[in-house]
Parts: sequence; C-alpha cells; structure tokens
Amino acid sequence: MEPAPLSSLQEEVEGEPAGEDSSAFSAAAVPPRPATHHALHKYAPLDWSAYFDEERRVVIPGTDDIFNVYTAGSEGPVVFCLHGGGYSGLSFALAARQMKDKARVVSMDLRGHGKSTTSNDSDLSIETLTNDVIAVIRAMYGDSPPAIILVGHSMGGSVAVHVAARREIRNLHGLVVIDVVEGTAMASLVHMQKILSNRAQHFPSIEKAIEWSVKGGPLRNIESARVSIPSTLKYDESRECYMYRTPLEQTEKYWKGWYEGLSDKFLSCPVQKILLLAGTDRLDRALTIGQMQGKFQMVVVRHTGHAIQEDVPEEFASHILNFISRNKIGPNGVEIPGLIKKWGH
Repeated sequence: MEPAPLSSLQEEVEGEPAGEDSSAFSAAAVPPRPATHHALHKYAPLDWSAYFDEERRVVIPGTDDIFNVYTAGSEGPVVFCLHGGGYSGLSFALAARQMKDKARVVSMDLRGHGKSTTSNDSDLSIETLTNDVIAVIRAMYGDSPPAIILVGHSMGGSVAVHVAARREIRNLHGLVVIDVVEGTAMASLVHMQKILSNRAQHFPSIEKAIEWSVKGGPLRNIESARVSIPSTLKYDESRECYMYRTPLEQTEKYWKGWYEGLSDKFLSCPVQKILLLAGTDRLDRALTIGQMQGKFQMVVVRHTGHAIQEDVPEEFASHILNFISRNKIGPNGVEIPGLIKKWGH
C-alpha cells in the first residue's frame, strides 16, 4: 500500500484508492472479517497507562474548554505532540514510552478529538486550533515554560507550524513536522470527501474497529492501533454501533486553511526544524529550495504508512531524541558548555 503523503485527517490516512492522488488522506473501505475469539483477543484495546505516566484535564481560564493531555517522563525538554485529524493524543503512546527516559512527552487531544471537550467541538479552523495549543501550553507552564519542541502529525503538523510562526511560546527550540507538505495536500483536497465516504463508518465493537484500522485502514502497527483507535470512536446508541468521534466530513470549510501557505510559514519559523516523510517525492517548490539552502533537515522514513509515529515508534523516537541531542536542547534551553542560552521573546 502506497503511504499517504500527508493526510491531515485520520481518514486521509486510510490506504490509497487506485488511480487517485489522495495525498491529503486515504481510505479503503474494506469490510472487517468475522472475528474469531482469538482475533478479538488479538485486537483487544490496550490502556494508555502502559505508555504514559499521567492523564490530565487542562482547564482554559475564562472558557468552557477542557483539554485532555497525556504526559510521560520527568527529565529533559518537553516534546509537545499534536496528532492528525481524526486521531487522538494516544497516537504518540508507543513513541512516548520510547522517549520518556530522556524527555518529557506531552500529547494532547485536540479540539473535537479524544476526551477533550469545548464549547464548539466542530470549530477546527487553523486559527482556533492554534489558539487552543497556545492556551494549553500557557495553562500548563505559565510565563516560564521549560524548553519545548513542538511535534505535529499531518493536520497537527500544520497546527505546530502555525503555533511556532506566531512566536508567542517562550523557550521554543524545535519544530518537528510529520508527513505533511503543502503542495501535495492542496492538490489532494478535491479527493477528501470521496475518500472519507468510502471508508468503513460503523463497527459492531471496538475490536472490529481496531482490526479494520490495520487490515484496511490507516495503521500498520497492531499494538499502536490497540492503544490509539478506541479514543477515536464513540458509541451511537441509536445505531448500536461504534462510529468516529470526529466527523471530518463536516469540517471541509477548514481544510484549505490547514495547508495554504504552510511551506513558507514552516521555513519562516525561527527554530531548528525537521520534516519526517513517509516516502519520497513529497517536497513542493518552496520546500525544495529551502532544503537546498539548509533551512531544515529532512528524513525519509521507509516501510511506514502516513502515521510514522504509530507504525515505527522506535525509529520515530530515535529521530526526535537525536534532534534534541544534536541541537543540544536541555530541560531549560540550548546547553553550551559554560553557559545556558535561553531563546524567547
């Protein structure tokens, strides 16, 4: 299955339909097979607590918004993770377990996703999502945050870029974008609704949804699917089945805003940057020039689908930890022998 270059939605990540360029997401409507008792055990949900240390509710002052956040680790800089559309903070569970001895991993459920609740869950505009992340970071760390590396997958990658470009987060030292490129994403917007409508929509059990996600859907790692997929579902009492928690097909008016101008914004962010891609030939003109000028590091990850952090969590974690080490990012900022340099505004 050809990896979906940059979906921004979970569906975007579901296998590529033949004959269509579905970079912004992909989906294959493969009906789940009848499950045996063994299969149900193989696809049984796994609890977040085996991967993260804590689950927190972050209340945004002066609003009705409460964001669910998973944390792991107690040393090193903060690796603040933002999932793609239709995923959840548990998309980074397996990677968090790999990183938490050397970094503090924070992974939030974005608005309209996972266990987060807001006054308007359907507002997935890039402006609102960006404001949410800044508000959560301020609520957690106040005016003196530790060193932060922003990590974003797909739609979350776009949010990470917009947060960094706003230059409102003090002590921001790195930006990691996972499998999203403006040129490919914009070109594939026309296919999104068809791809979304073609994917499996209803599941008789959580186990069936997990099974479908690795057999006909976006993921290739069964363990990661068992942790992350349950948080992307909700139970529909009237239909007596599980459905997607986030109705991405209803967010079409926001799609263009997620990606438009993303490459130039990424290149303008005044921090160290790395772009992780699942496959080659993903760079648009602005990024190709930027890479030639040495403005960011690019890594092509082989043998993975769109959700690199889920499919190959060990390799993903090693790229993040190497990025931190190479740029000498300590718990409070860049560490240079004899002095500590803190970047802020």
